[in-house]
Amino acid sequence: MSQGRAFHQVILRPVSSEKSYSEMGRLNKYTFACPTDVTKVDIRRAIEEAFPEQRLTVLAVNVLAVHGKVRNRQYRRGRGGRLTGKSPDWKKAVVTLAPGQKIPGLFEGV
Repeated sequence: MSQGRAFHQVILRPVSSEKSYSEMGRLNKYTFACPTDVTKVDIRRAIEEAFPEQRLTVLAVNVLAVHGKVRNRQYRRGRGGRLTGKSPDWKKAVVTLAPGQKIPGLFEGV
């Protein structure tokens, strides 16, 4: 990888949603959460290098910027105190693999 990052620094976790399960089964697309500073090339290399025995071929990588939610919380009950927090921003990466290829162990049995 261009920045010398390990797989777990590029791919934070798989995104498990109804849409991602549907795309995984029908279109051979896998969805992952990534840090905001990674590129499509970093994601492609991380996927291909993480599973060398399967020799995965990544056809496409699409990314979406997901902005963190701003949450307001009230404290000091009755006195109007307010605390604002924000969850971190992240990127959603949709990785398309070649037909017939699968990422082993990911979402199996679901």
